Amino acid sequence: MKALYNLFKWPVQRNRWSTLMLLLCAGNYAGAQASFTPYEALFTEPKSYVAAYTDAPIVIDGKLDEAAWKVASWTDLFVDIEGAKKPKPLHATRVKMTYNDSFLFVAAYLEEPHVWATLKKHDTIIYHDNDFEVFVSPSNNGHQYYEVEVNAFNTVLDLMMPKPYRNGASAMIGYDMCDLKSAVQVHGALNNSADKDEGWTVEMAIPFRSIVVGNTWRTPAEGAIWRINFSRVHWQTDIVNGRYVRKKDSKGKLLPEYNWVWSPQGLIDMHYPERWGYLQFSRKAAATFTMPYNEQRRPHLWLVYYRQKAFYQKHGKYANSLQALNIATPDVVVNGQPNKLSIEATSRQFIASITDQHSTITLNNDGLVQQTAKPL
Repeated sequence: MKALYNLFKWPVQRNRWSTLMLLLCAGNYAGAQASFTPYEALFTEPKSYVAAYTDAPIVIDGKLDEAAWKVASWTDLFVDIEGAKKPKPLHATRVKMTYNDSFLFVAAYLEEPHVWATLKKHDTIIYHDNDFEVFVSPSNNGHQYYEVEVNAFNTVLDLMMPKPYRNGASAMIGYDMCDLKSAVQVHGALNNSADKDEGWTVEMAIPFRSIVVGNTWRTPAEGAIWRINFSRVHWQTDIVNGRYVRKKDSKGKLLPEYNWVWSPQGLIDMHYPERWGYLQFSRKAAATFTMPYNEQRRPHLWLVYYRQKAFYQKHGKYANSLQALNIATPDVVVNGQPNKLSIEATSRQFIASITDQHSTITLNNDGLVQQTAKPL
C-alpha cells in the first residue's frame, strides 16, 4: 500500500488514494448491489454552471466592474472537499464565469481576514501559500486536463496532466498556458498582520487555444459541456514577529491545509476529474443545465472502475467478470432506457463498457473514457 500511495503523491502528500482504498474495501461485497452504497460520497451529483456568452470587453485587473460580471451569477459557496459531512469552511469563497470567442473568464472572491503570500516565482508550488486553483477538462474523458494555481501576489503555477496521478502520470509543469491572463485585488493590505482584511479577488482569462490537445481549437459550441472545479487551499497561521507563519503541531510538523471546493470531490484529492462540476456554454438567455443522458450512464462505469481497483489491491489482478465484483446483473436502466454493462479483462488490464441500442461508452484501467457512435 505504501509503495502504491507514494506513486500517486505529488509533490507532497495531497492525494489520498489510500483513503479511497479504505472506503472501497470497507464495503460489503456480499450479494447484489442495486445502488452505489457504500460509496455515496463518490457518486453525489456534481454541481453545474451555465456560462453566458459575452461580446463586451473584459479587462483582467481583478476589479470585476465590467457589465459582463455584473450579470454573471455567483456559484454556491465552497464546501469542504470531502462534502457535506465535513465542517463548513471558515471563510466564504465563490466563483462566476463567462466567455467570449477566445477566452473562458473566471472570477473568484475569497473572504479572508488575513491576506498573505510569500511565493513570487512562476511555477513554484503555489499551494504552499494560501491559493485559488482552477481544474479544467475540455475533453471530459478523464485524461488531458489542466490546472492553474494563483496566490495573493498573482504568482501562477500552470500545468497539464496527461492523466491523473493515480494512473501513474506526472505533472507537466513545463507546460505554459500561452496567453493566460490573471490579476488579483486585495481588499485590505497584503502581508500586514496588524490589520484585518476583507479578502481578495482573482480574475482570470483562460485561452481556449491553450487548453486543447491537437493542432486546432475552436470556441465551444452552443451547449458544449466541459468538466471544471475550483479549489481553495487555506493554511492555519500564527503571527511571529509580525509575519504570517504556517502552524505546526507539537512535533514541529505542519498542520494539514484546509481544502475548500465548489463541487465536492468526496475524498481529499482534486485529481479525480470524474468528480468535477459541469460547465455548459450558452448564448441563450436564461439557459439552464440538464444532466445529459450519457453523463447519467457513466457512474455505472466508475463503480466498476473503483471496484476493480479495490479488487486488484486485494488480489493482485483484475476481476474478469461483473459477478466477481458483486455486480449481480449486467442490466441497468438509465433515464428509462435499458443499458448493459460488460467487462473485458486480463490480470493487468480491463475495459468496462455500457451499451444501449445507440452507442457504447467504455472506461479502461487507466481511467480513460471513450464513446462510440454505434453499440459494440
